[in-house]
Amino acid sequence: MLIRTSDLAGVIHGTLEGPDVICDGVAQDSRSITPGQLFVPIVAERDGHDFIDEALANGAAAYLTAGSHRGGTSIAVPDTLTALGAAGVYARTRLPDRVVAVTGSVGKTSVKDLLAAALVQRWPTTASTRSFNNELGVPLTLLNAPEGTEAVVVEMGARGVGHIAHLCGIASPTIGVITRVAAVHTELFGTLAEVARAKGELVEALPASGVAVLYALDPSVLAMAERTVARVLSFGSGGDVTAESIVVAPDLRSRFRLVSPWGSAEVSLAVRGAHQVDNALAAAAAALATGEDLAAVVTGLEIGELSPWRMELETAASGAQVLNDAYNANPTSVAAALQALAALPARRRFAVLGVMAELGERSLAEHRAIGELAADLGIQVISVAAPGYGGNDVADRAAAQTALGALGDGDAVLVKGSRVAGLERLAAALLG
Repeated sequence: MLIRTSDLAGVIHGTLEGPDVICDGVAQDSRSITPGQLFVPIVAERDGHDFIDEALANGAAAYLTAGSHRGGTSIAVPDTLTALGAAGVYARTRLPDRVVAVTGSVGKTSVKDLLAAALVQRWPTTASTRSFNNELGVPLTLLNAPEGTEAVVVEMGARGVGHIAHLCGIASPTIGVITRVAAVHTELFGTLAEVARAKGELVEALPASGVAVLYALDPSVLAMAERTVARVLSFGSGGDVTAESIVVAPDLRSRFRLVSPWGSAEVSLAVRGAHQVDNALAAAAAALATGEDLAAVVTGLEIGELSPWRMELETAASGAQVLNDAYNANPTSVAAALQALAALPARRRFAVLGVMAELGERSLAEHRAIGELAADLGIQVISVAAPGYGGNDVADRAAAQTALGALGDGDAVLVKGSRVAGLERLAAALLG
């Protein structure tokens, strides 16, 4: 998005110093600046102001600052994070009313990816990068929407009550998708009821002309229909948009018949895992609610790809299959990944599992339950610094690779853990 610094200074109540220039997009990382962007230094574990000179050297056209002017063009503000949010609000006023927000305990990034693939069949579409779903990611998504954008998909995460409401205040979504309520971040939320309360802030923010897309099989999500003035559209078994005749192929890709108020069609997903069918239904429901054509939606679902380290199935030189789902982990997503591993044709199945973080007092019971599920499925667990699963626990990734031993044709390995485990590096090592 092209933004003149004098206009931006006015809307974020900042003070412009230096030449008035036009910026093309925004970045908060000086290393990823592309020429012409606005640099926003964020004060966190490191103070982004220390990298203003680097950002300018890398081509930044201007920068925000809560400190002193460092040459070039700057906009002085009391707090750069607050100013970024205000800039996001300004960017939203320049976008059409075709903004879809996606939240939920699990599946939101996959739904975001599939939905963007469906919408782009008709409209120039911008979507959150990877899982940029917080007070940084949401305004950056809006500000980096290219000129001519006609649809936006914004992922929204929450680490407490009030977070989604804050993000909605920036993005002003017209359609909201809620995937499900599950035991994720319960260390922060406390109870599932609090998770539902937080996620439901999305539907509360929708206008009467909007659409709330809710998962029919989750009572906590379906109950959110009472919290919105928007029209409600449900997906999943028993909902408005459903899947019939589901077939999961040996490579974990699913085929099904999509049934909706807009008609029916056969779908063959490119993404892997039976659990992706519901994610595809959520994406289809939201896309159809925007007015997208059913045939275009099907095309998008069939070519849509997921963000990195999500259900990536590759074969190593040894012949072993490696299922890399290492981006993150919670009880619901780990159970789904184990079921996918069990569906792979293999003689031996291993799951290398990292910790499921931020589960609070539920942590021990949830880890034990996953270990029991793996045993029931005939899967050998090798855990990395996570003894709660009850399997063979090792200290680090290298020890996990040693514990796996020689792998070959007929072996299948799932690699999954929360971000702190960093197990995507193990997946890469297994693939050579």
